This record gives sequence, C-alpha cells and structure tokens, in this order.
Amino acid sequence: MAVKSYIDAVREAMDLALEKDNNVLIFGEDVGKNGGVFRATDGLQAKYGEDRVFNTPLAESGIGGLAIGLTTQDYRPIMEIQFFGFVFEVMDSIAGQMARNRYRFNGTRHMPIVVRSPYGGGTKTPEMHADNLEGMVAQIPGIRVVMPANPADAKGLLLSAVESNDPVVFLENIHLYRSMKGDVPQGYYTTPLDKAAVVHEGTDVSIISYGGGVPVALKAAEELDKNGISAEVLDLRTVSPLDIQAIGDTVTKTGRVVVVQEAQRIAGIGASIMSEISERFILSLKAPIGRIAAPDSVYPFGQAENDWMIKSDDVVAKVMEVVNYD
Repeated sequence: MAVKSYIDAVREAMDLALEKDNNVLIFGEDVGKNGGVFRATDGLQAKYGEDRVFNTPLAESGIGGLAIGLTTQDYRPIMEIQFFGFVFEVMDSIAGQMARNRYRFNGTRHMPIVVRSPYGGGTKTPEMHADNLEGMVAQIPGIRVVMPANPADAKGLLLSAVESNDPVVFLENIHLYRSMKGDVPQGYYTTPLDKAAVVHEGTDVSIISYGGGVPVALKAAEELDKNGISAEVLDLRTVSPLDIQAIGDTVTKTGRVVVVQEAQRIAGIGASIMSEISERFILSLKAPIGRIAAPDSVYPFGQAENDWMIKSDDVVAKVMEVVNYD
C-alpha cells in the first residue's frame, strides 16, 4: 500500500494500462506535453511517445469520432473530455455510436472506449466546468457510467474500464483530485465494475451516494455516530448499471434510507435509486426515503458555490428526520 492522492491514482492507472497493452492510446485537449489541465497525464507522453499519448484539436466531436474509428483497428482508446460540461459537443458519438455499435453489428464489433472527464464543484471553476451531468449519460442504454469516490477505487476502476469491451464514461471529481488521499494498492489491479461498496458500516439508516457525494455522506455518518445514530454509507461506484443487490441489502438491513447526490435534484441519479427502492424493497422501509441534492438551478458562479452545494449538515438533518419518522 502507498498513500496517494486521487489524481495520482488516476495517472498511475493510465501509466499501467499503457505499459501493459500497446493498443492503449490516450488523447484529448492538452493531454500531451502539458499533461492535461489537471496534470492527470503528466509525464506519460515523455514515457510512451507522441504516437500513444497525444493532443487533439479543440473539438470534442472529433475526439469521439477518432476513438470510435480506432476501435475498428483493435485499439483501446482513453479519450479525455477536458470538462464534462463540454460533453454536449460529443453526445452523438457517445449516444448515437459508441452505445449502439455492438448491437448494430450483431456483437461482431466492440467499443472498448474510456471517456475520461472531470466534473463537480468545490473549486470555483468558470461556467460549464463544474456541471454534474451523470444523470444524462446514465440514461443511455449501452453506456456504463463509473464515478469513483476515493484513490484506490479511482485506480482499480479505471483499469477495469480500460479492460472492458463496452464503452465506459469515467467521471472524476475535480474537488477530490488533490483534496482526497488514501491507501492505494501497488501495482496493477482491477476493481469490479457494476459493484457498490459499503464504506461505513451501520444499522440504523442507509446513506446511499456516489462520486463527490460520498465524502459528504461519510462526514455526516461520523457526526451521527457521535449522536448515537449508526449510519451505513453505500458508495455506488458504478451509477449505470446500478448494483440493485447491494442497494437491496442495505435497505433491508436498516429500513431507512437517505440518498445523497451533488447534482441538482432534477439531475443526477437519486430519483432512479429512489424509484428502484420503492418498486423492489418498499416493504422493508420503515420511513419515507430522504433525499439531499443541490437546488434545481443552473450551476452558480463561484461566488455562490459554497451556499449552493450540499453539505454534511444537510445530510445529518435529513437523517434525523428519517430516523425520527413516526
């Protein structure tokens, strides 16, 4: 084990993927010599050469088209969208091509593409740089959406995504890049896709979250422990498809649920989680499901970000409401 930051874990995963398979390529805006806007690919072009780690024009649609074409020649592209707010420029490639081509070609073609992109608030970025758009891509059949919440998962899940023959949208939380550090296993390892993880054991209430919401949920769970409330925190890790089994297990265990997402209430995947619980596990519930999400507004400018984003105090208050439901 070694203590690494979230961004270092991401970089190490790409380094190991390039080392293991000569067909892995990394490309995007400024990912070459500059190492990307967050330095996620820092040093990789110098190590593996410009043929394997290279810059593209500032055209997300071209990046997506290049990735699709490369798969026909047995390459495994890792394409970077510099900020996920720019995804609209490449949605046709993602939703109209990557997601459909295995079906379209009757299983004779694969789409082993990883679409890496940072998202989320907490760093007061300019407009279109912090949007939480996971709910939009999670509704596209044929696309897997992965959102790690800690360095160990960032590394293991990214390596699993590279190995997958299905397209994976891999979303990395900007705020966690350097604020989150943790123990990361050394060497090459994979963490299973489509599997949630209990990151804090509890018996009184389940807090279900993902991505940037998980540290908020964990902080709330620690505060609740001091008040005699045992909160279980489930980190979904993969948000499409959902790990229904893990969701059902925690709901059955505690009987009370609060869903936490960084995205606006209308966005994210919180509503999907709640509807799955209501449809499948309603008889296990002892109280209505609680939800914490950002307001239904356009993502605010930096000056208002601190007031707008979800906080652990909000989660604590909602858990108290659910636990005390009569």
